[in-house]
Amino acid sequence: MSTTGAGSAADVNEEAVRAWDGPLFDRFVQFRELITAGLGAHGEAALRLFPPLTGQRILDIGCGFGDTTLRIAGLVGPGGEVVGVDAARQFIEVARRDAEEAGVRNARFDVADVQVADLGGPYDVAFAQFGTMFFDNPVVALRNVRRALAPDGRLVMVVWRRREDNDWLYRAQTIVEGLVERPDEYDEPTCGPGPFSMAGADTTTDVLLHAGYTDIALQRCDIPIVIGSDIDEAIDVVMAIGPAGEVLRLAGDRATHLHGAVRVALRDGLTEFEGPDGVRAPASTWIVSASAPEG
Repeated sequence: MSTTGAGSAADVNEEAVRAWDGPLFDRFVQFRELITAGLGAHGEAALRLFPPLTGQRILDIGCGFGDTTLRIAGLVGPGGEVVGVDAARQFIEVARRDAEEAGVRNARFDVADVQVADLGGPYDVAFAQFGTMFFDNPVVALRNVRRALAPDGRLVMVVWRRREDNDWLYRAQTIVEGLVERPDEYDEPTCGPGPFSMAGADTTTDVLLHAGYTDIALQRCDIPIVIGSDIDEAIDVVMAIGPAGEVLRLAGDRATHLHGAVRVALRDGLTEFEGPDGVRAPASTWIVSASAPEG
């Protein structure tokens, strides 16, 4: 889930890597099934719009547990190859283990900081399912990705749209920030720029233009996702991950006495999303595509 790492950007990125390879990894493991199913629905929409072709070589950026990498490996077939990269070693270890247990031979996984690493290639496609929002310098990172693409290769990435259109995340953040003050000083590492760093169409387009891409297009995708089997699990999720979870994590023990009040307020705020099949909330993303020009 993390694509920002060490190397020449160590001073800036080391903190984000510690977050993704530490407390955030543990929380993503706890809610893995919910997270991969929900985010995967938007990734599947991108794969339907831009289906991988048999025999292609594809780079999966910020691959996390590798679920999407293995999915793409099945689409490109044994004559193709998928390389999943992530800056968080623990995610890569899980991905490698799962690929081995599944007997997938045309996918491999590397610990790599996309911002500075040699990504190999050339690749026909670079794909990212929520894997590009945490770069310290997205222009540098995506320029590095472009260099790894074959001429006329394609970048496809799924990123969150504005937080107001992802109300379960935004509402939880607003509720928590109304009760818990984000500390100025903290011991816990932060996750980087945050999930909504590419929410603005103009901002994302400018980043890609400066990174050297052409034929840039953004398509809105609205697919509700299940954030909990019931309201209690949904509260656990938003208190663990996302902007609300980050505020609570950074506050640490200083906010423990407020957790009861936070849960009560979140219950009131999220109950409207509860239904017979769990807590299903609106989720809105951009499916972004761009081309790497020849030369």
